Amino acid sequence: MTRNGSVAVTGIGLVTAAGSDSAATWDAVRAGTATAAPDPELSGLPVTLSCRVRGAADLPLRQRGAVRLDPGARMALAAASEALDRAKLDPAEWDGSRVAVVTGGSLGGMHAGQQAARRFTDDGPAAVSPYFLTGYMPNMVCATLALHLGVTGPTFAVNTACASGGTAIGVARDLLTSGQCDIAVVCGAEAAVTPLVVAGFTQLGALSDVASRPFDEGRDGFVIAEGAGVIVLERPEHAAARSARALAQLLGHGLSSDAHHLVSPHPEGREAERALRTALADAGLTPSDVGHVNAHGTSTPRGDATEAALIARVLPHRPPVTSAKGALGHTLGAAGVIEAALTVLALREDVVPPTAGLVRPDPAFDIDLVTGRARSHTSPIAVSTSFGFGGHNAVVVLARG
Repeated sequence: MTRNGSVAVTGIGLVTAAGSDSAATWDAVRAGTATAAPDPELSGLPVTLSCRVRGAADLPLRQRGAVRLDPGARMALAAASEALDRAKLDPAEWDGSRVAVVTGGSLGGMHAGQQAARRFTDDGPAAVSPYFLTGYMPNMVCATLALHLGVTGPTFAVNTACASGGTAIGVARDLLTSGQCDIAVVCGAEAAVTPLVVAGFTQLGALSDVASRPFDEGRDGFVIAEGAGVIVLERPEHAAARSARALAQLLGHGLSSDAHHLVSPHPEGREAERALRTALADAGLTPSDVGHVNAHGTSTPRGDATEAALIARVLPHRPPVTSAKGALGHTLGAAGVIEAALTVLALREDVVPPTAGLVRPDPAFDIDLVTGRARSHTSPIAVSTSFGFGGHNAVVVLARG
């Protein structure tokens, strides 16, 4: 299936709390296995639960100098290596001026920032590492990927909070369809499981110390997580010329802003709904074409209620709905790319994964939530939603390749 304005998804790569590649992550999500666990590094805080990537410092990386990178950038490089391998692309052989890198993230290198602050406080300014800023600045995941992949085309670091990954996919797709590049490496990466960040979200009342339970009657907040996802997008003509196999098609995207509150979604979800309708119109589809929904589904009381209501309004035919955050936690700015990659895998396998942690669906929600086990479901079209603090909304539409 190819439509005007569509681009090919030719590679995916994942690093999450479930494992260091897409196969391990997909296995956990498909099985409905939650990865949240007590985090010793959060000991003494009111919330000690996280979905941390274990062994991030030991990820096998081919690039020189990677040892000094913040964990988020290390995860990004590892996910990019897997995605490019799957796409059968070798950066040593491509024209870097025709390649784009677009990254999504919300907080930057919080590990680098925490370490620098500690050294500054304990030992003074001379103790701060010269690598502090290159680990901390929010654009450095993008810059690191461009540097190590030899990309001299357009590069963007997108920050729309937890909608960053979805926004990055939309920006990359527009770069391709405008003819500015042939290939786009799109990455969502976040490594913000630090005491300071957890304390901040705790003060907002956003976190759970029990479990991630999207759309559950007992949900009480999200479980903070880290990880990285990469998808490789190509102009269909470019992919065809090198006989690349398309895993899926990215058909359209929609963006909007609530202009309502810095952290709370609009109670009626009007602008989030507009993003969904815009994405479908951009793809040349009607709501009834949607076969399943990979929901943002963070496990917060208000956010899940708003999203469930807008899904019910726009998609009254009740397609199956799932949220990967039950298994992987909330990876913040990385979530949109990670979840788009999982949506690709779901489309390819004709299955909708269950929402881990969802035991008692909220009876107020008139949507078809997948619980317990994966559901066999032929679904040629799916949407993946992402919403972020500040009222940012992003929706992407994907089709089976």
